[in-house]
Amino acid sequence: MKIVFFSTKSYDKEYFEKANKEFDFIFIQANLDPITAVVIPDGAVVCCFVNDAINEQVIEVLKSKKVRLIALRCAGFNQVNLEAAAKAGIKVVRVPAYSPHAVAEHAVALLLALNRKTHKAYNRVREGNFSLERMTGFDVFGKTVGVIGTGKIGATFASIMLGFGCRVIAYDPFPNTELTEKGIEYYPLNELLAQSDILSLHCPLTPETHHLIDEKALEHIKPGAFLINTSRGALIDTPATIDALKSRRLGALGIDVYEQEEHLFFQDFSDVIIDDDIISRLMTFPNVLITAHQAFLTSEALEQIALTTLQNIRSFNQGLPLANEVTLNKN
Repeated sequence: MKIVFFSTKSYDKEYFEKANKEFDFIFIQANLDPITAVVIPDGAVVCCFVNDAINEQVIEVLKSKKVRLIALRCAGFNQVNLEAAAKAGIKVVRVPAYSPHAVAEHAVALLLALNRKTHKAYNRVREGNFSLERMTGFDVFGKTVGVIGTGKIGATFASIMLGFGCRVIAYDPFPNTELTEKGIEYYPLNELLAQSDILSLHCPLTPETHHLIDEKALEHIKPGAFLINTSRGALIDTPATIDALKSRRLGALGIDVYEQEEHLFFQDFSDVIIDDDIISRLMTFPNVLITAHQAFLTSEALEQIALTTLQNIRSFNQGLPLANEVTLNKN
């Protein structure tokens, strides 16, 4: 069976080839779209990533190519038109969990870098500037940390922050009993926003969570709070967040995801003008730190992504139940 990879990077090729025993791989650097889809051999499996927009047009091309399986090498699936896939008879599988530690630890890294300004210190020292002016942070110990979404990644982040000596509170429609046993209390969203010195988002993107942090939510945030998002870009209403930064309501912002990231992330724009005025404005703030969707990028996570993706494909090929299938009624 042939597997065609889109949005391929060097690390994808390295870890999938290491995990492979029986499949034929075709690696394509370009994103999947109606034009690039024409190169897919008939009957191949298509393997995609977060920035491949698998819309109705793409599904039509895949159907014409007799594609029966889309294997997402990521947890998120909001980039797939599931209704169109179902109508075309194409199954969709994903990697629901690879390394919750990878993403949770990156959220902590963003928090610590923003707080202690290590990214600024690095640049200063390289320029021979050893001044400590405007570099003051705060003790994370003893602060209240609000975790929004307590699935595997959110729970891992919460446990890490308990280790820092923080008071950890949470919001989730489905409380995690393992966390409540550790003394973590669940609050309504607005109460959590009002109490938290640090907020970290760990939610899937659904119609209910789209722009969860919007203008109204930001009005409830504790003045000066830090906001961290390593989950999905559209959880945050970015223009409203910019206003909150300008008004000093929001103390700092650390993001590894961005609502319009499919036009930017995983590509090199260092020699061209970036047309996106919103992210350009974000990059002007001294209290904003942006990384380009790299929270997942650890060797352990990449290995697990490859193993799970290939097992998903193997199960499909052998007619076995698809434990990681995504459907309109199961997500």
